[in-house]
Amino acid sequence: MSAPLLVIAAGGTGGHMFPAQALAEAMLARGWRVKLSTDARGARYAGGFPREVQIQRVAADSLARGGLAERVVAPFRLGAGVLAALVSMLRDRPNVVAGFGGYPSFPALTAAIALKLPRMIHEQNGLLGRVNELYAKRVHAVACGTWPTELPEGVEGWHTGNPVRAAVLDRAGAPYIPPGDYPMSLVAIGGSQGARALSDTVPAAVAQLPDGLRRHIRVAHQAREEDVARVTAAYAEVGVEAEVRPFFDDIPARLAEAQLVISRAGASSIADISVIGRPAILIPYPYATGDHQTANARGLVEAGGAIRIPESALDPAALAAQIATVLEQPEGASQMARAALSCGRPDATDRLVEIVEALGGEGQ
Repeated sequence: MSAPLLVIAAGGTGGHMFPAQALAEAMLARGWRVKLSTDARGARYAGGFPREVQIQRVAADSLARGGLAERVVAPFRLGAGVLAALVSMLRDRPNVVAGFGGYPSFPALTAAIALKLPRMIHEQNGLLGRVNELYAKRVHAVACGTWPTELPEGVEGWHTGNPVRAAVLDRAGAPYIPPGDYPMSLVAIGGSQGARALSDTVPAAVAQLPDGLRRHIRVAHQAREEDVARVTAAYAEVGVEAEVRPFFDDIPARLAEAQLVISRAGASSIADISVIGRPAILIPYPYATGDHQTANARGLVEAGGAIRIPESALDPAALAAQIATVLEQPEGASQMARAALSCGRPDATDRLVEIVEALGGEGQ
């Protein structure tokens, strides 16, 4: 008798693929077989998956992007992908099918519905993506990485959280050192799309802080390659020690050492901040699909772990005032850290595993 099979269907972005990879690794460790169903673009992002995971490429395309010709062809590509997924599942029937969003998850989920297989979706953001919204009422479980997640009426969500990297788990709940009259670490991170606004605003805000506060601050700032020189110069001009890079490969360690984090509100950033437990000022990227970063920030802000500044209200003076509010009130900063930690789900992968195994049991 062969081991139970999980088919994971995911699109080709890190936001979809990382939690999918975490689940794949956990299910392999529990003796399951795992297949990844994705398209050609997604396969390029699958290098981190264990070699035991069989990668199946299916045809998939967005119905909402591209020109007229591409939109005409897209349904036929999706149809071909569904047919391929059906054939594959008839040959090797999955015990569970799990979709993680993106159009490449469409064929596998459609085939699972046609074959009446146990199925679930995982949504990373506080607002369902297009494909997950389409299937939310047609799956047996909706796992939510961000809480609360806006769901269709009648759909119950399970707050699993978003899986985080091992380096983040290693620092889960690391003791928080409140701000004081000693060197303090300020970490500013924004995804590649949203980094420009932070590069324009954070150095100018730090420059407006009172001298007695500013002289204690050390900054780690993520900026686009083309902005590194000017951002570095802006900090140097006001005498602030700063590391400015396009990418930090030790963000978990820097978050653990931080007194305050200034960040966009991507789902993975929210997960990292809350699992480690750090006060944050969140500036949602306003051009994210459906403004989902504002939804991502909601739970952390309502819990008291973060301050949200809409980009429309972002200017150096407003940001400087909020930085000072956190760093000049040690007890308040400590309360924010505890509130952020209360929102963390370091066991997110285990929660996903529980859902898969429950569905797999029902399907046997």
